[in-house]
Amino acid sequence: MPRILIIDDDKLVREATRTILAARGYDVVAAEDGKAGIAAAGAGQFDLAIVDLFMPGINGLKVIETIRRSNPSLPMIAASGFMFGGACPEMPNFDAMATEVGALSTLYKPFRPDGLLQAVEKAIGATA
Repeated sequence: MPRILIIDDDKLVREATRTILAARGYDVVAAEDGKAGIAAAGAGQFDLAIVDLFMPGINGLKVIETIRRSNPSLPMIAASGFMFGGACPEMPNFDAMATEVGALSTLYKPFRPDGLLQAVEKAIGATA
């Protein structure tokens, strides 16, 4: 089964995501912040990374950009609890920024298990 790296500073989100993916047979590694996520990505072989955009220390955009430099073929999904676009037009479009630095898509929290699994399967299938 594919190996997935989850990088999220929210323990509940990390554990829920791990549980959902592990129940489907995925091998899951979780990192609690950007620094730990970058280290894990450099130390292991992964088929997908799910990266929270808003974390203390190193934000998700920088994490995606850093991992992309060392592993350009790793598919990544950005994750965020902040909704982008029309609700607050003066805010930067972080969704577009995540795509620019290498994320395939953005998963909005709180996400449903079926939404997570669809995003994961689509991302892994896009690189198969």
